[in-house]
Amino acid sequence: MVMAGCLQTLCLRPPPAGAGSVRLGNPQFPATNLAFGHTFKSNPYPLFLRNTLSSSSPIRAGQPSDQVGGNPEQSTGASGFATALNWKNKLLSFALENFLPLALVGGVLLGLANPNPGCIADRYHLSKFSAFGIFIISGLTLRSEEIGEAAGAWQVGFFGLVSILLFTPFFSRLILQFNLQPQEFVTGLAIFCCMPTTLSSGVALTRLAGGNSALALAMTVISSLLGILIVPFSVSMFIAGGVGVSVPTKKLFRNLVLTLLVPLIFGKVFRESFKGVAAFVDRNRKLLSVISALFLSLVPWIQVSTSRTLLLMVEPTVFLTAVGMGMLLHLILLAFNVVAIRGLSAISGGSKSVFAKRENAIALLLVASQKTLPVMVAVVEQLGGALGDRGLLVLPCVAAHLNQIIMDSFFVNLWRQKEKDSLDNAKLA
Repeated sequence: MVMAGCLQTLCLRPPPAGAGSVRLGNPQFPATNLAFGHTFKSNPYPLFLRNTLSSSSPIRAGQPSDQVGGNPEQSTGASGFATALNWKNKLLSFALENFLPLALVGGVLLGLANPNPGCIADRYHLSKFSAFGIFIISGLTLRSEEIGEAAGAWQVGFFGLVSILLFTPFFSRLILQFNLQPQEFVTGLAIFCCMPTTLSSGVALTRLAGGNSALALAMTVISSLLGILIVPFSVSMFIAGGVGVSVPTKKLFRNLVLTLLVPLIFGKVFRESFKGVAAFVDRNRKLLSVISALFLSLVPWIQVSTSRTLLLMVEPTVFLTAVGMGMLLHLILLAFNVVAIRGLSAISGGSKSVFAKRENAIALLLVASQKTLPVMVAVVEQLGGALGDRGLLVLPCVAAHLNQIIMDSFFVNLWRQKEKDSLDNAKLA
């Protein structure tokens, strides 16, 4: 009886306040008090823990524990790992979305930090290899229907050629109004304004932005070939003031054919000649875009590496002023072509106009607003110092060439993000 009374006292004593269903040791189980003939739940706590639990802070049900397997350091470590992984994913996503501008800026920084590898690459004409690679990729990714779209947008292409070779050189007069010492900086930017479009970056950016890449290719190739004939007249008319200007026409023509036409045709023929190539290329367009961006980043790396010594000799404020002038020139060309596209769209059918089509407008805006550096360098070399020191003439144009690519790459990323948001909103609607 004494034992039964003790058992009754022990079993019927309520658990500590707030103890809930916390279980230490064996799980709860129903027990029958044979001495008193009713059923009850036994207290799950051992005898030596009851006074301690009843006098301490209650353990509330659902309260998160600071321990994982009894070790609080494991919880902290897991949380830190999850945070690091989250930041890693965010950085990787940012790098992929902004790969081209990051690659270009990285090339500039590498050239400034250590110019020796870039100078070696220039000695072996690696920049020509990069252009060759870009146009092979352009040929591989060029669909036959895109060629038809380019032919259907011939009016856009024709205006692009007129803008590149005839209209935009007039802005060299505006550049010449600036007063900056050394004067070669101003003269060099004015010469740069008379050049045809870039050999590769306009096409690469157009493809990344979802524009009509075939149209961009056509404008690039034709303007580069025609530019060999037209540029000497533009430089003589707007800048040289009667100074005789000669351009190595045959050499430039041969280099452009080897750098632009041959790889473009080779890539297209390879795509159409072998089964599975087209499907493979179409499945891996993003990878090919990354490779094309890497090829393009070789250009600023080599140019900055070869010009680093001369760059360090110029006063920073003067050079920054010249850089600002180059950026202003590119913004002026962009604004001019935007106004032209809107005006031509309005007078040729409004929203149904071939100029109003997004793909055509992107190709025209990017290609017609950029100027090429290699042709400018060839022209300056042929001047033989008639308009000033060749290095000082070229130096601000190196910065202008890089700035226009970097600026347009950021514009392209903004357009892509805007288009992505529009598609996401359309799916939610």
